[in-house]
Amino acid sequence: MITSSDFIALEHVGMTYEARSGPVEALRDISFGVGRGELVALVGPSGCGKSTVLNLVAGLLRPTSGEVRYDGEPVEGANRRVGYMTQKDTLLPWRTVEDNIGIALELKCRAVPGAERRDRIHAMMDLVGLSGFARHYPAELSGGMRKRAALARMLIYEPETFLLDEPFGALDAQLKLIMHQELLRLTRARKLTVVFVTHDLAEAITLADRVLVFTGRPGRIRAERKIPFGRERDAVRLRFLPEFGALHEELWNELKDEVGKGTEA
Repeated sequence: MITSSDFIALEHVGMTYEARSGPVEALRDISFGVGRGELVALVGPSGCGKSTVLNLVAGLLRPTSGEVRYDGEPVEGANRRVGYMTQKDTLLPWRTVEDNIGIALELKCRAVPGAERRDRIHAMMDLVGLSGFARHYPAELSGGMRKRAALARMLIYEPETFLLDEPFGALDAQLKLIMHQELLRLTRARKLTVVFVTHDLAEAITLADRVLVFTGRPGRIRAERKIPFGRERDAVRLRFLPEFGALHEELWNELKDEVGKGTEA
C-alpha cells in the first residue's frame, strides 16, 4: 500500500529489458511504499527483479511504466541522496583498501580534513574486520574481504538511505551477526531508511520492519509481512524466540513455490 507520507514510493511500476532473445519483463505492476526511517527487506527467487527495484530507486534505470518517487519527487536521474551497495563490490583496483573506503570523504561536497579522515577510515576498518589491510589492494583480498571493504565505503559516506543488495552474503556467520547488530544500531541512531535485497529469510526477519515477498519473473509482490520485534532487538537472541521460527516458516511457505523461477534480473 502507498500513502502520501511514504518517503520512497513505487506506483504501478513495470520494467522490461531488451535482450538479444527479445524483451524480458523483470517487474510487473509493482506498488509499495517505504516510510522514512523504515527498514524493508525484499525477498524472492533469483530473477524476480529485486535488484531492479534498487536500481530504479537509485535512479540508474527508468521504469517502462509507472512512477518511482523519492521524498515526494519523481526519480528522473541519479539519486545522490542514497548510498547503494551493489552485488559486485566495484572497488577501484588501483587504490588501496583505505583509499577505497575513504573516497567519499575526499569529494568536494563532503571533504573531510586528512587527520579526521584517517581516523574515520581506520574506525570503519575495525568495525568490518579489515584491520591490518589498509595498504592492501583489492586484488590481494578474498571475496569476503572485498565485500567488507565495499560495505565500509558505503557506511562511511553516511547517506540518508541505504540500498543494499545482498550486503552480507559473503561474510562468515560470526561477522554477519556483528554487522546485523551494527546496522540496527546505525538505523536507530541516524534514523536511516533502508531497502535491502536478501535471499536469507533469517536475515530479513532479523533486520527488517517489513518483508515483501516477490513472485518469480516477472516480479510481483506476493505477500507482505510486518516484523513485530522493534528496533531494540538483539540480532543473536532474536533467533531463539518461537515467534522468529513461526515467521520464518510463514515466509518460507509464501516463497517456496516461487523458488527456481528465472535468473536474477
